[in-house]
Amino acid sequence: MLEQDHDPEDIFRSRVGDGDEPWPDEFDPQDGPAEASRDAAGETYWSLSRAPLESLVFTMPLVLAYEGGVLLLGRGSPRNGADVWLRGLLDSLGFGAYFLLPTLTVVGLLAWHHVEHDRWAFRPGVLAAMGLESVVLAAMLLGIARLQARLWPDLLAQLPVGVVDAGMLQRLIGFCGAGLYEEVLFRLLLLPLVAWGFRLAGWTAATGGVASILLTSLLFSAAHYVGPLGDHFELYSFTFRALAGIFFAVLFCVRGFGITAGTHAAYDMLVGLF
Repeated sequence: MLEQDHDPEDIFRSRVGDGDEPWPDEFDPQDGPAEASRDAAGETYWSLSRAPLESLVFTMPLVLAYEGGVLLLGRGSPRNGADVWLRGLLDSLGFGAYFLLPTLTVVGLLAWHHVEHDRWAFRPGVLAAMGLESVVLAAMLLGIARLQARLWPDLLAQLPVGVVDAGMLQRLIGFCGAGLYEEVLFRLLLLPLVAWGFRLAGWTAATGGVASILLTSLLFSAAHYVGPLGDHFELYSFTFRALAGIFFAVLFCVRGFGITAGTHAAYDMLVGLF
């Protein structure tokens, strides 16, 4: 079970932290060994893996696989719904350049990293551990799906398993897009925005945080049934997707964007390919 050891007042900060000071660019020899030791101790896997730069580098394979795959298959091929909605929003604002959405995603994470004053460096070992953690968390979500199936056995066949009618390559590309852009839309953008709205309405951070998690998770689930490519509505699949939305939202608050996107993509691949 994921442990939340932070104050609820900080749950929707731009990066959920544990109260540590920002990491300096380098140790100052004048600080002495005690200060240097404290700085080094602050750079744990838990904190490094939540940093925006690590999230960017970790999710770049999803960006390249999805955008490159769509170009390979042709722009007329079916796209992820969140991708279509985000591009539609940009088009309505007069920004229709094809690579603008992935560019904004990259620039946004870089700007977030700059605001956090973190080091402009990443560690390959941290990225490898993030991949392993994402697979483990995806297996946990798969366990939740199996538990729901035991409690709701008559509707097991209705469990959503991804783009089942497409070819293997198209399905893999779609899973990368879902892990990336659904998390950009519902967790990176919408979740903090809704939480901010609740705060403006006078709700406490804790109450507004819980409400925003529930609301965006319901929206996340409902979005899978919208449009010509949306699924036929079934209560079983809607319930599971709402639970998955809560899982991803809590994960985003506790572990950051990179782990959440990686877990989402890994889960889709586990269920849809194997």
